[in-house]
Amino acid sequence: MSKTGKMILKILIIVLVLAFAGWIAWDNSRIVLTTITVKSERLPGAFDGYRIAQVSDLHNDEFGENNEKLITLLVEAAPDMIAITGDLLDSRRTSVEKVLNFVQQAVQIVPCYYVTGNHESRLKEYAQLEEEMRKAGVLVLRDEKVTLEKDGTEMIVLGIDDPRFKLSTDKQHKMESVIGEVLTGLLKDTERETFTMLLSHRPELFDLYCEHDIDVVLSGHVHGGQFRLPVIGGIFGPSQGIIPEYDAGLYTKNTTNMVVSRGLGQSIIPFRVNNPPELVLIELKSE
Repeated sequence: MSKTGKMILKILIIVLVLAFAGWIAWDNSRIVLTTITVKSERLPGAFDGYRIAQVSDLHNDEFGENNEKLITLLVEAAPDMIAITGDLLDSRRTSVEKVLNFVQQAVQIVPCYYVTGNHESRLKEYAQLEEEMRKAGVLVLRDEKVTLEKDGTEMIVLGIDDPRFKLSTDKQHKMESVIGEVLTGLLKDTERETFTMLLSHRPELFDLYCEHDIDVVLSGHVHGGQFRLPVIGGIFGPSQGIIPEYDAGLYTKNTTNMVVSRGLGQSIIPFRVNNPPELVLIELKSE
């Protein structure tokens, strides 16, 4: 190859690298709104059309000053509730102040329900965060349930702690044992015809949720696989490995539906590829 040809090749490579870097920066700074409809014959008619905005895996990230982009999108989505499914903070770059700033704005929109993720389990600051979130008006569900009432009908919202608050391992059988016991306790006094929604950080426990006949599960944790390929989907998911089975979107088995958010932030690897941050809007419909 001539000197001129080599120079042209170098310039082309530089242009391509800069273009790719620019695309990555743009793709990681925006938020996409994904709307998912979940149908269930057990959903009371009064809750038909009920809308849940799911915020997952924020990892202390900010979208605009004071998360202005995220708050604006939440307002525009017009949900009936906001479900926060873990990893609001990042254990490697923790800022309680940023998280509190976000939740203090979010609770002004609609009621906010929160469950922990694996990152919260590592933080010495978590107790302070939980106390301040409760003061702000967030409904923190730590192996707890609440009843939503509308026009004389009910829907149960359950929230469970990430297994890492009880275990030092992510081994599937141990997590299933611990979380299965929690779910059994939470559901023991619940009539089966009552519609149940579960907030749980871990999608890899989908079969367990199905065994307990949960109607809809909201989960996260996988970040959409961090890097996504067309057709294939996510490349890697924590606790699931290469090409995770549950990485994003809606999964249905028997009467159980699980929505897995691709999340908003990132951890360890500071960027996502073909996988922009996601806010999920779930609309419940009675069949």
